[in-house]
Amino acid sequence: MHISKKLLVMGGATLSFAAVNMAVPVAAQKKQAASVPKPFTAQEKSDGAKYHPEIMKEFGGAMQSPQTAYVVRVGKSIAVQSGLGNAESDFTVTLLNSPVNNAFAIPGGYVYITRQLVALCNSEAEMAGVLGHEVGHTAARHSQKRQKSTTIANIFGVGGAILGSVLGDNGGLLGAIGGGLKQYSGAAAQLLSLRYSRRQEEEADDLGIRYLSKAGYDPTALSAMLNSLAMQTAVDARVSGMGQKAVPEWASTHPDPAKRVVRAATGAKAFPANATRKPDSHLTAINGMLYGDDPAQGVVEGQDFIHPDIRMKFSAPTGFGIQNGTDAVSINGNSGKAIFRQGAFNGDRSAYVAAAFKTVAGQNMSIPVGDVRQTTVNGIPAFYSSTVVNTQQGAREVTVFAYEWGGGIAYHFITITAANSSPFNGMFNSMARLNDNQVAAIKPRKLRVVTVAKGDSVALLASRMAYTSLQAERFRALNGFGANQNVTQGQKVKIVTY
Repeated sequence: MHISKKLLVMGGATLSFAAVNMAVPVAAQKKQAASVPKPFTAQEKSDGAKYHPEIMKEFGGAMQSPQTAYVVRVGKSIAVQSGLGNAESDFTVTLLNSPVNNAFAIPGGYVYITRQLVALCNSEAEMAGVLGHEVGHTAARHSQKRQKSTTIANIFGVGGAILGSVLGDNGGLLGAIGGGLKQYSGAAAQLLSLRYSRRQEEEADDLGIRYLSKAGYDPTALSAMLNSLAMQTAVDARVSGMGQKAVPEWASTHPDPAKRVVRAATGAKAFPANATRKPDSHLTAINGMLYGDDPAQGVVEGQDFIHPDIRMKFSAPTGFGIQNGTDAVSINGNSGKAIFRQGAFNGDRSAYVAAAFKTVAGQNMSIPVGDVRQTTVNGIPAFYSSTVVNTQQGAREVTVFAYEWGGGIAYHFITITAANSSPFNGMFNSMARLNDNQVAAIKPRKLRVVTVAKGDSVALLASRMAYTSLQAERFRALNGFGANQNVTQGQKVKIVTY
């Protein structure tokens, strides 16, 4: 979560790896893949140049690191295979400083991938496959054909993607409150958060595989990447409070990529076999890269959210997951949902609460502001208000709990729970300022590439992961290891350390 002297605008996009229907005929797949796109028009280039600065602002900005040049080089080499431009210089590839597994492209030759998704890739070919898939969306002009309705994920931005996706696109808690909800994000983020159709995702997969083959990579690499993404999605679901149950396809930010693994592998057989994946060069390039939360944006440690620059800490309830985003934090569990963000505060508590409620209600509905009560939390002046809204799913309580931080800034939670349910009271009262020692103790996580030694095992290597939970599951997802796969001596694997 970035900090600013002015009110932050949340941006968001969901990873465009949506679920697909595997029943599309092979002939149709080949026809889609064989299509030759028209080069970008002058208008598309103009639109891309217009949205690019906004995207950079909303999605963490460009990563300035040793990995940047590597990602840009691979991205341009795969993008030029599309025929949308005549040279690699026609494309702008950006490595985003975001801890969310995400990639996307916009018309005009602008392609983006987060450092987190780069870290999940186990070879250069896998990363190229991801980028090729996203370029495929622009080659097929899918942005012009996107569905008219926006997703709930758009409302809560990148950081709130878990929150929005769990609620689902077809109603759910927030959808039941007034139907249309006010969107925090800017125009670019709103565009990016619109879901592609399943057929569009299929077509982008087919094009991505084609681009891989044309660039000399193993065309099965996209299937391998989707497999890793499926495993990581399962881990993310457990971390976010979903427990061990599978994420339903309709409710996932990354809807069931496991369904696409077989289809992508089958589609790759239509192209000449090429074993070039370049795993060693990829692992060498990403070794030492920042992994997970950037301390400058705040970090999640178990049930705690800690921000060293703001000097802040709060704790989510047991059983709830925390997802840190560019400009907001989402807290997600079976009995309630919440976001945490910053707002401008001029001393008018009632106006502040009313504005927060308005962001939930949207333009076509008002949520009445009840009594605004004042309190103190660990020495911090605070105020709050709750109201009950009747929905088709029953009564829902919406609460705004804010903290006067100073300097014209306040921070607040917006929580939504069943009426007469109070899972977040402990979280409200956990807010505290950090002292110098606590700030100094916050360390970034790094991706480390290690060589498997004699006697090493998945369990032993996973124990070195800088997490207190799901160490083995995180290790397997990070390295694309199946449930029964073990390591071999001399093999290079990724771990996450402080």
